[in-house]
Amino acid sequence: MSGQGSSQPRPHMLSPSAWNRYETCPRMYWLSRQGLPRKAGMAASLGTAVHASVEDLLQFDISAFGDDEAGWLPLEGERLLKARWEEEKKSFMETPRRPQWKEEKWKEALRHQRGAIRMLLEHVGIRALDSERITGALWRRIQKLAIAVEGELKTVDGRLMGRLDLLMADVDENGAMVGWLVADLKTGRVPQGELKTEVNRQLRMYRDILLANNPNAPPVRTQGWYTSDSSKWSAHGENVLEDAYEAWQATKPSPMPLDPIIGDTSCGGFCDWKAWCPHWWNWRAQNKTLHKDDFSDAVVLLLDYNASNGSATLELCEPADASGRAIPTGIQQPARFDARGKEALDELLASGHQGPMYLGSVMTHGRSWRIGHWCDVLAWNPLPDGVEFHREPR
Repeated sequence: MSGQGSSQPRPHMLSPSAWNRYETCPRMYWLSRQGLPRKAGMAASLGTAVHASVEDLLQFDISAFGDDEAGWLPLEGERLLKARWEEEKKSFMETPRRPQWKEEKWKEALRHQRGAIRMLLEHVGIRALDSERITGALWRRIQKLAIAVEGELKTVDGRLMGRLDLLMADVDENGAMVGWLVADLKTGRVPQGELKTEVNRQLRMYRDILLANNPNAPPVRTQGWYTSDSSKWSAHGENVLEDAYEAWQATKPSPMPLDPIIGDTSCGGFCDWKAWCPHWWNWRAQNKTLHKDDFSDAVVLLLDYNASNGSATLELCEPADASGRAIPTGIQQPARFDARGKEALDELLASGHQGPMYLGSVMTHGRSWRIGHWCDVLAWNPLPDGVEFHREPR
C-alpha cells in the first residue's frame, strides 16, 4: 500500500465536479485522486461526444456555404458527431473498467445534438425551425455570438478552475450586446422544478470565476441547457468563491485518507470507489441492508467457476472490523458471469488475484446472481482509516 510518490506533483486545483464530490463524501473525493482505475460509462461517453460535436459545429468553417444555402447542417452535424462518437468509443474500449458499448445509443446522441441546436436557435430568437432550413447566414450569426467554446476558466492564483461549454453574447432585439451567457450543455436527466444543488453551484462557480477575472464584464447569466428536451434552467444565488477556496484548502493533497460521510447519500448511492472503501460495507452490514437490493454491491470469495459458460459459486463475506477485512460467512450463492462481467472476472483471475472480490451492482433478485456488462468485478482492496497511502509512480 505504499510506494514512491511522484517527484513533480500537479498543482492543486479544484473544479466544480471535484468540489461536488468532496461535498458528497470527502473520502470519495480523496479516493478519486489516488490514481485508482476509473470506470468508463456509456452515458458519460455519449455526453462527451455530443458536447464536442456541438462545439465543433460552432467553430466549423462554413465559408463554402452561401448565405441562402440550406440543407447542409444536418449532414455536417452528423458527420462531426460520428467522428466524436468513434473517438469516444475507442477511448471507452481501451478503459479496463467499462460496461458494454451500446451502438444503439447513436440515435439518442443525434437527438441530443439536435436539442442543442434548437437551443442555439432560440438564443437568437428563432423557434421551431427545422435544421434542414438553417442557412449559412443564420449559422454565421450564431457563430458570431459564441465568445468562447470549450473554454478553460481559472482564477488568477490557479487554485479554482472550470471548463465551460459555451460563453455566448446576450444581445437585444437590435443586435447590441447587453451581457454574457454561460451555457452548460447537459445530456442528463432534466431537473424537476429546479436545478440540483450541485449543478447550481457548478454554474455559479463558472459565473464567479468569469466575473473575478473580468471586473469590467457586462451582466452575466448562467444556464444549464438540457438537450433531451431543449429546456434552459437558470442558476441563481450568491457568490460561491469564498466557499470554493475553503473547499480548496480542505482538499489539498494528503497521503492520509479524508474522513467519510457515512449514510444513504454516499454509501447507499453510486460511488466509483467502493472497491477501496470499507465504510459503505460496514454501514450496510450494521443496518442489515447488505445484499438486500435488487442491484447490490458485495464482497465475495469465488469457490467454483466454469470458465466456459460463466457459472460460478460464490461465498458471501461480511466485514470483520472497520478496516474492511473480509470474513467468509459460509453462505454460498450461485451466480453467472456474462458479457463484460465475465471478461472482467477472467482478466482478474489471469492477473493472479486470489482472495475477496468486490462485485458492483449485481442483479440479485433471481435464484442465481447475474454479474453482467454493467457490473464491476475488482479485487477487494480497502484503504483503511489512519494509514498513509502513497501512489506508485506511473
